[in-house]
Amino acid sequence: MTDVPDFRTITVEELARRVQARELTAAAVTEAALGRIEQRNPALNAFVAIDADDARAQAAAIDARLDRGHDVGPLAGIPIGVKDLEDAKGFVTTFGSAARAANPPAVEDSTEVARLRVAGCVIVGKTNTPEAGWVGDTFNPVFGATINPWGTNRSPGGSSGGTSSAVASGMVPLGTGSDGGGSIRIPSALTGMSGHKPSQGRVPSGPAPMGAADLSCVGPMARRIRDVALALDVVVGPSAGDLRSLDVPAGSYRAALDDPPAPKRVLWASSIEGQAPDSEILAVCQAAVDQLAAAGVEVVETGPVLTDVIGPFALLFYGGMVPVYREIIDDPERFATVTPGLQEVLTMADSLLTPESVENARTQAQAMSISLAEQMDGFDALISPTVAGQTSVSEQWGTIDGEATQNWVSYTYPFNVTRRPAGTTTAGFTADGMPVGLQIVGHQLGDLRTLQVTAWIEDLLGLDPIAPGVD
Repeated sequence: MTDVPDFRTITVEELARRVQARELTAAAVTEAALGRIEQRNPALNAFVAIDADDARAQAAAIDARLDRGHDVGPLAGIPIGVKDLEDAKGFVTTFGSAARAANPPAVEDSTEVARLRVAGCVIVGKTNTPEAGWVGDTFNPVFGATINPWGTNRSPGGSSGGTSSAVASGMVPLGTGSDGGGSIRIPSALTGMSGHKPSQGRVPSGPAPMGAADLSCVGPMARRIRDVALALDVVVGPSAGDLRSLDVPAGSYRAALDDPPAPKRVLWASSIEGQAPDSEILAVCQAAVDQLAAAGVEVVETGPVLTDVIGPFALLFYGGMVPVYREIIDDPERFATVTPGLQEVLTMADSLLTPESVENARTQAQAMSISLAEQMDGFDALISPTVAGQTSVSEQWGTIDGEATQNWVSYTYPFNVTRRPAGTTTAGFTADGMPVGLQIVGHQLGDLRTLQVTAWIEDLLGLDPIAPGVD
């Protein structure tokens, strides 16, 4: 039996093929993941819970079925981490919350995790998240902060930063994330990965209701977009536990990326709402966009495409958390254990919540969606930087041209408010070697074309970044 390759140098698809072909065993791949977690996690704090014995048992069962000639699924033997906002059987879903850390273990998987398990994945543990996924960074009072494998003093972004750190460092090749305001795209961009926020309902959430109303969605995360598409193929489709869930799309997302058609026209927005991005990030993204133009894509530059999105976003996102936190908010002793910044936004949202304010926010979101559709008419995609600023040492804060700001991750949430699928891929690197993401926003429910454009740009730019110094 050959050695298990570094997960950062082999695709998920090829790794699963080798397991299916018995060139590797699921047990060996799982053991490699457990060893790499043991080696790398103490420095990165990406995983917050591991069940090695159960992971080994899952892998042994997969090998036994393969030895009997059974089809175990397209993700045979792939070890994964599950974001700690989502249930995985046998693990406590803490939500990064001190008030929930003593919850009993989940008795069943979420819909997404169950489908990944059926497709052959081995669930090895849970990955870190900010409490309730409230911010574009990854830290909480239960497990502390997660570190970006590209820099020990840098954040991996959030809120799926535990998964991005785990995958980018090669602990596991695949994981789950969620995105209510950028939480798949931000950490994917900051750790040199390609990512995709599906349309709401494309991948069913739950069966427990999501806390961030209908802005949030779940989806798989991997280093490269074709592996994301491979995993999407097994998790999309309707579920009675999610009333927003959509029908199975015609054809395979992964197959559609074999030879993705080039975009003809893209809309290039260096700013989404008018806030200037970090000049170094802008320069990297502009150079990538220039490569698109040189390849024959018509690039049309535009000014800010939306305005005043933060109001409806805050009400719909944080207001959606208020009912989930009601018992904690009403108990001063428990509320004192909540992450301080989250305390502030929950208190703010609670004070603003009325039937009229929620309806007004929804009306504003609808108007923004119409405006965005009009601006994107005739274009394959809208292109922008994925984040406005660079990560910093301070939790929740980043920098734009050296100035500390909480608005460094302000380019993603407008496309949750307008319910657009959106991807990200690496555009290049800053002078100190940190990855920079380019965001690819698609048309309403246009996941297939958004994935194709992301894959085409990923191929054109030809970057396959591997984080330095994680061993």
